[in-house]
Amino acid sequence: MTTAKDLFIIAMDPVPEHTVGQGDLSLALAGAELLDLVAAGAVTVEGDLIVPGGSPAPDDRLLGEAAARITGEPPYERIEDWLWRRGRDLAGTYQDTLEKDGELTQKRSGRLPFGPRRVELVDTPGRHRAVARQDEGEPVLAALASAVGIEGGRSGDDEPSLDDETATTVVATVHEAVMELEAVRQRRTIENTAFANVWRGP
Repeated sequence: MTTAKDLFIIAMDPVPEHTVGQGDLSLALAGAELLDLVAAGAVTVEGDLIVPGGSPAPDDRLLGEAAARITGEPPYERIEDWLWRRGRDLAGTYQDTLEKDGELTQKRSGRLPFGPRRVELVDTPGRHRAVARQDEGEPVLAALASAVGIEGGRSGDDEPSLDDETATTVVATVHEAVMELEAVRQRRTIENTAFANVWRGP
């Protein structure tokens, strides 16, 4: 399992008090992938730029896809731009992958056989590992989870502490991207409300 897969699992295990938006989670998953690639030596972070490293990506299909999309020559891509580009619909991609891997299953809601489907976690070693990392307050996972509103583990009410400069930079950029996405949502809500009021009239 990877940090991104662990993050997806804890976002659903169980349904948190704060429901995580697909867009927020997708940005955080892209950040988790980047940190996994850094840990493997497949990329490095120089300032706010993602620079290819000398090592291959970990043996994981989604991380392999992420590594293949890294800009290989100057001008290198900024972390923020990577989050938005790689993060597009990434939560859905992880859901599909985890379903194929047997980590998730779809069940009908309610008693009717044609009721709406909902996705549930399967009791697997991968799930136990993700939850254990969360309960232990593993800094990188806790920080990424906190960025999308998931709390838990030993970090309690405090912000997770990151000693690594690269992790700090990536997580901070994830926070900024999530806040930017929320600002976009709020602006659209205001615009839609104003438009509805125009049609409704005095």
